[in-house]
Amino acid sequence: MFLAIDFQSDIPIYIQLKQQIIAGIARGELKEGEELPSVRQLAQDIGINLHTVNKAYNLLKDDGFILMDRRKGALINSLENMADEDFKFRLREEINPLIAQAFCKGMTEEELLLEIGEIYRSYSQGVKR
Repeated sequence: MFLAIDFQSDIPIYIQLKQQIIAGIARGELKEGEELPSVRQLAQDIGINLHTVNKAYNLLKDDGFILMDRRKGALINSLENMADEDFKFRLREEINPLIAQAFCKGMTEEELLLEIGEIYRSYSQGVKR
């Protein structure tokens, strides 16, 4: 698993981990049932505190992206099980400020939709639904 942590970023490391694992799932690089490294191993590989990895894994579990198995550790959940009724509501809350920024920065609706479409297609090529 390829993870690139930016230690100079304003984005907390546990959020970077969470986002990169979700992106790996979306690109099809992480498959259903695949085991993630143990908290201790990933922390050691990256050179961060194990509580940071644990926090990222707990967020991924709470959002349904991974399952925790006592014997195997963290496993990638199936795409079907990741479906979440509240997701559209949370998406709207999170994307709203970005759309407002795009509007204030002079992006047209067409430019914004083009950007979103390109990003979506980059993920949809790796995963078959």
